[in-house]
Amino acid sequence: MDLNSASSVVLQVLTQATSQDTAVLKPAEEQLKQWETQPGFYSVLLNIFTNHTLDINVRWLAVLYFKHGIDRYWRRVAPHALSEEEKSTLRAGLITNFNEPINQIATQIAVLIAKVARLDCPRQWPELIPTLVESVKVQDDLRQHRALLTFYHVTKTLASKRLAADRKLFYDLASGIYNFACSLWNHHTDTFLQQVSSGNESAVLSSLERTLLSLKVLRKLTVNGFVEPHKNMEVMGFLHGIFERLKQFLECSRSIGTDNVCRDRLEKTIILFTKVLLDFLDQHPISFTSLIQRSLEFSVSYVFTEVGEGVTFERFIVQCMNLIKMIVKNYAYKPSKNFEDSSPETIEAHKIKMAFFTYPTLTEICRRLVSHYFLLTEEELTMWEEDPEGFTVEETGGDSWKYSLRPCTEVLFIDIFHEYNQTLTPVLLEMMQTLEGPTNVEDMNALLIKDAVYNAVGLAAFELFDSVDFDLWFKKQLLPELQVSHNRYKPLRRRVIWLIGQWISVKFKSDMRPMLYEAICNLLQDQDLVVRIETATTLKLTVDDFEFRTDQFLPYLETMFTLLFQLLQQVTECDTKMHVLHVLSCVIERVNVQIRPYVGCLVQYLPLLWKQSEEHNMLRCAILTTLIHLVQGLGAESKNLYPFLLPVIQLSTDVSQPPHVYLLEDGLELWLVTLESSPCVTPELLRIFQNMSPLLELPSSCLANELSSENLRTCFKIINGYIFLSSTEFLQTYAVGLCQSFCELLPEITTEGQVQVLKVVENALKVNPVLGPQMFQPILPYVFRGVIEGERYPVVMSIYLAVMGRVLLQNTSFFSSLLNEMAREFNQEMDQLLGNVIEMWVDRVDNITQPERKKLSALALLSLLPSDNSVIQDKFCGIINISVEALHDVMTEDPETRTYKDCMLMSHHEEPKVTEDEEPPTEQDKRKKMLALKDPVHTVSLQQFIYEKLKAQQEILGEQGFQSLMETVDTEIVTQLQEFLQGF
Repeated sequence: MDLNSASSVVLQVLTQATSQDTAVLKPAEEQLKQWETQPGFYSVLLNIFTNHTLDINVRWLAVLYFKHGIDRYWRRVAPHALSEEEKSTLRAGLITNFNEPINQIATQIAVLIAKVARLDCPRQWPELIPTLVESVKVQDDLRQHRALLTFYHVTKTLASKRLAADRKLFYDLASGIYNFACSLWNHHTDTFLQQVSSGNESAVLSSLERTLLSLKVLRKLTVNGFVEPHKNMEVMGFLHGIFERLKQFLECSRSIGTDNVCRDRLEKTIILFTKVLLDFLDQHPISFTSLIQRSLEFSVSYVFTEVGEGVTFERFIVQCMNLIKMIVKNYAYKPSKNFEDSSPETIEAHKIKMAFFTYPTLTEICRRLVSHYFLLTEEELTMWEEDPEGFTVEETGGDSWKYSLRPCTEVLFIDIFHEYNQTLTPVLLEMMQTLEGPTNVEDMNALLIKDAVYNAVGLAAFELFDSVDFDLWFKKQLLPELQVSHNRYKPLRRRVIWLIGQWISVKFKSDMRPMLYEAICNLLQDQDLVVRIETATTLKLTVDDFEFRTDQFLPYLETMFTLLFQLLQQVTECDTKMHVLHVLSCVIERVNVQIRPYVGCLVQYLPLLWKQSEEHNMLRCAILTTLIHLVQGLGAESKNLYPFLLPVIQLSTDVSQPPHVYLLEDGLELWLVTLESSPCVTPELLRIFQNMSPLLELPSSCLANELSSENLRTCFKIINGYIFLSSTEFLQTYAVGLCQSFCELLPEITTEGQVQVLKVVENALKVNPVLGPQMFQPILPYVFRGVIEGERYPVVMSIYLAVMGRVLLQNTSFFSSLLNEMAREFNQEMDQLLGNVIEMWVDRVDNITQPERKKLSALALLSLLPSDNSVIQDKFCGIINISVEALHDVMTEDPETRTYKDCMLMSHHEEPKVTEDEEPPTEQDKRKKMLALKDPVHTVSLQQFIYEKLKAQQEILGEQGFQSLMETVDTEIVTQLQEFLQGF
């Protein structure tokens, strides 16, 4: 592409590409896409975006196309890679001038220079860093700022490289420029501090911007540029100097207004100081040892004493608390149980920590956390009143929760209490004792203090296990507080029920549960919405607890379920509805079939909620989870939900519908439990299987490229569910397509995937011995070949032999035709091939680990007897060996009668007893039981079958011939066989 002739053409097309008119925009984009691989195109783009007289939007677009081009065509091995000559010209052009006037474009140019640096610096671009170093020294403000901006992005990008060779290059770079970077930062910092008092906001902002950028460079060099930074005096000097600089910047906040750009930049710079310390501690804990004392002194003084009053702000406090927390928890500072085994560095750090965290210091931190930082603020109380659902979302982990002060203070409290529990437990117990008895509802401050102390007791529940008689406290203190109905007492009602939730799995006697359930029923009717939502949360924790007993809960089930449903209807926020639905799901799951009398209202409401949540896929996920537990609880009665249930499954599992990205996993689970609970197949239930074929298209499937994925396992369970539910209708309708999908999958998939596919075939043969082999006929040669060729994976060979055994035992004529087909394929006589199959079967029978399949193999091979076929008689020894091995697996001896019984046998009279803790059998469980009652493995006595087959073989051969045949069997095997056949 010639630069002179092409520039005007590219400029025109870029201008068209900024148009809002799609008729103009689309052709321009297509043309630009074609030019992407043209030599000289990026040189034209460089000329355009560095021409400050052109339209900003056009220049912006030129920068973006240039940046994308670096990603796609800069590497030497990339298709249509840029020539080395053009890249050299572009590199030189990018750093000729740092004078871009538009901030956004300047940032993009800095980023694209960094992208090139990642690939070429320093080997192909050795002049980049020296050029940047010289450029940041110039006096021109704009050029200096742009060079510094680029310097930061290049440093950031090079610091992110992880290969050993790249790390070495960055270490060399850091060593070479660190002194300069420190001097640069100190210069800009001093300039800013001098200008703060001038009142010239523009100059202050300009110098602060440079201070921020130079500090960003130093952060990357300090954290990522040295293997052992504590051995570098410049690095440690910079780090030790941070605390004084922080003090200076915090004092500056007094003279800078709260609502301007300078204030925002100042706070970002202060936070960046703390990030340097936090990152350095994270990456180099041993090197940080000399900074522990100063870090703790600084953080504690500003966060927990009057030193910080008037100068700290929330994000800074959060960072200081994080610094304290990381030092307290750091494993590098914790000695081994055997103190002498610890490194000297660890012991030194531990001593510094212990010297700092004295009893007075810990006590003050604990008291300040509870009495100051745990207090509900005016802002939070206002939000409680004006937006109760928003308040609960914030409290339980909303989007901004992890960045706010409250969770940070709570985590710090937990960590410090865990680390120093022997010191702090008496402090917290004393705070508890001062708050015994009711609190005056008119004293809001006293109410908030008690709320804060209760919060601390809940957070420290595990640490207080041996120190608090919670059951007694619950009866004497907490339960009466829950009964105070005054509106001003609602913070304590909420906090107490939350507190109980924290202790429920720690220390709460089972016989106290009914009192708690009574309190929960009352609180679910509380006048305050926040209290009701918190109560629902504690209810979930209660029913999830391993000591939960259904019999204790059932008297309160109807009331609780009704009140939870009313709460679900009342709340309006998506997050809150999801939360309440989750609680309902947990209740349904725990009580199972006992829920049936009470779900009518919920069943009627869920279709409406589903429709209302069309734009809220996460709420729909919660609805699906609720439906899963609901269907499991209703069992066969869930058929009444089909008009709503089946379209939901249809939508959730249709990969052509956008919502499937969110709904598929739960949708598949719902589909499965619906099948398992279904009393009979319906046309609609059969029809939604049309969704399965795209799910099994492996490479394009959203399920993943591995059949070991959980979703694929669920898919195969669903297929098996249809086979158990209505094998004839299902196979006649879908077997051809399913078989085609399986044939395409089998050669490509993992071992587990093959097993999953063949289990479907095995179940089809088991359920329908006549139709099954016909429907899956194309797969059976694949199985046959696997047996003959001696499949190397035992788990696959086991399923191959199970499939072969089913066909041989239950559809002899089909086995004969299959043998005939395979004999032609292998160019062998049928008898010869049958002999090879039996030989491989005998050789690999140890691959079969399940007794059912071992017995199946024995029955299948024995079904070849009686026979006068010389090949079968030649393999007689192997058949008997397998049979005796199977007898060992399935026969149990009656110690009184000394006789053997086949433990695989089942009868109609056997009804498994279901204990209170066990779930009742599903409809599918019942179907499997009925199937087992027709399965030869469970209806034919192996002992008797062997006897009858041997007797028939004896009749064919005569006594002498049969005796000769038996002599081919090992005498020890014969002895064991005779012992099993005693009494016949």
